[in-house]
Amino acid sequence: MRLLLIRHGQTPANVLGRLDTAHPGPGLTELGQRQAEAVPGALRDEAIDGIFVSTLLRTQLTALPLAAERGLARRVTDGLHEIEAGDLEGLSSYADQMRYMEVVFSWAAGELDVEMPGGPNGHDFFGRFDDAIESIGREHDGTVAVVSHGAAIRTWIASRTSDVNVRYAAAHELANTGIVIATGNMADGWIVEAWDGAPIGGAQLQDASADDPTGEALA
Repeated sequence: MRLLLIRHGQTPANVLGRLDTAHPGPGLTELGQRQAEAVPGALRDEAIDGIFVSTLLRTQLTALPLAAERGLARRVTDGLHEIEAGDLEGLSSYADQMRYMEVVFSWAAGELDVEMPGGPNGHDFFGRFDDAIESIGREHDGTVAVVSHGAAIRTWIASRTSDVNVRYAAAHELANTGIVIATGNMADGWIVEAWDGAPIGGAQLQDASADDPTGEALA
């Protein structure tokens, strides 16, 4: 199976740097909508068999133009949602942002017992995200678009692929509608075909002023 793991378009929380992981979550900004509208053209050469989105509204809105252009349904899939911020939900200070990212990247490094303050641990996250990808793989062995979230994609890729580690994932951004392409399956493992951290519709759709911890490269 070939996964096109696409981060959702920009939200108001992304602009403010606020940790916003609760359901149903915010919609898209005007820029986020333009990012979503650029996705079909950016993926014109991809033969996509299915489109899967998380339970959070922003992924469903991001996938809408691609689904309409391809005549495919958006399949809402439990388990693909963002890593829950727990007690850090709604906070936006640099210290809170870094605490969140330190926890999720510790999971990618194999420290699965570490808990998000008032939230899940690594076993919880990988259990539900792995289950979601495995369920998609039972239906498809070709190329699928999976619209998910910045921290979730970076953490899962850093742990589950053989050629990208946590150091790489932490050092490389994944902007809104950035894409990571991975090939493989849950039984045999995954390799990363491409990591394009900029919006797939082009650099003109990037907002360099947004304070967006889940997508930014960490120093």
